[in-house]
Amino acid sequence: MTDPADDLIPSVFARDCASRHVMADVTGKWGGLALAALHDGSYRFNALRRRVDGVSEKMLAQTLQALERDGLVVREVQATIPPRVEYSLTPLGIRVAGKLKELIELLEGEIGQVRAAQAAYDRDHAAGVR
Repeated sequence: MTDPADDLIPSVFARDCASRHVMADVTGKWGGLALAALHDGSYRFNALRRRVDGVSEKMLAQTLQALERDGLVVREVQATIPPRVEYSLTPLGIRVAGKLKELIELLEGEIGQVRAAQAAYDRDHAAGVR
C-alpha cells in the first residue's frame, strides 16, 4: 500500500509523477533544442524551425505546444496582418534552457573525447570484444 504523502514528493523516477512527463518534453529529441534556441531570444515559428535544423513543421508545433503547456514557453500572437506569432521562454523556461545550454556546451567541448570513445567501442565490438 502506498502512502498518500508520497504523492506530495515529486520524483522523476516515479512512473506517474508530472515531473517525468515534463522531463520527457524537455529532453526529447526536439524539446531541448527548441528551448536552447529560445534561450538566445524570441523566434517566429519558421525562424525557429530553421534554427532547429531537421525538425518538421508538425513536430516543432507539437513540441512548442507541450513546452507551452508545461509553462516553459510563451506563444504570443501579435495583432498584425498577417498575424505574427512569436515564441519566447518564461522565467522557468529561461532557467531550464540555461541548464541545457551548459550541457550543450559541455558536449560540444568534449566531442573529440566522445568520438574517440565511439571509435574504440565500434572497433572493439566489430572484432567481437566485449
